[in-house]
Amino acid sequence: MLQKCEGIILRTTDYGETNKIVSLFTREWGKYGVMASGAKKPKSRLAAITQPFTYGIFLIQKGSGMGSIQQGEIISSFRSIKEDIFLTAYAALLLELTDRSIEEKKSNPFLFQLLLQSLTYLDEGYDPDIIKNIYEIKMLNVLGLHPELNQCASCGGREGTFVFSIREGGILCHRCVHIDPYHLKISRATVKLLRIFYYIDLDRLGSISVKDETKAELKRVIDSYYEEYSGLYLKSKKFLDQLGSLM
Repeated sequence: MLQKCEGIILRTTDYGETNKIVSLFTREWGKYGVMASGAKKPKSRLAAITQPFTYGIFLIQKGSGMGSIQQGEIISSFRSIKEDIFLTAYAALLLELTDRSIEEKKSNPFLFQLLLQSLTYLDEGYDPDIIKNIYEIKMLNVLGLHPELNQCASCGGREGTFVFSIREGGILCHRCVHIDPYHLKISRATVKLLRIFYYIDLDRLGSISVKDETKAELKRVIDSYYEEYSGLYLKSKKFLDQLGSLM
């Protein structure tokens, strides 16, 4: 049965001398593994459409086993991302995080739109650190993780100054800071941005300017939280951190 879908290429794996197995994230079906026969051939009509980051319309032959891509039409190849090693690294992290966090054949149109919009913003020149932070924070819900960002994770207080506690799973007010001696000190700006990133509709994102020290605090909180609770160790994140150390 031939069916059309809208999708983003998450990952490809070589299969034999000329074929690829493609992990395709579709709006309609969620993550879906398909065969792209002959896609490794330079003149193949599937060569361009099966490149990572590519967003397009795909015609899939579905059956009882693995489906196969019959043809496709590129909507966006995210050229600016592919021409910049740093943007490529940021985009690769978004794709690997998505791939590792979702199940096969489980539709999630909201997440599809989130990934598509995030890649679009990276391609258009938005601050890649901010886009990455927003995506990572929003992916926590997909992973079943729900940090407490609206009030103190201990007493429920909403006033005063706050720190972030990995152990308590959220922010702690100045009255409760003593319960976690290993808390992370963060500024008011970081607390505010964590809340904004968690709840913002990414489609409505405007211009956001963030100081380097605030970015460093956001990275420390998000990385520490993921390390403690997600169980994910992403190769793309390690590569991105190595690139960052060279800047």
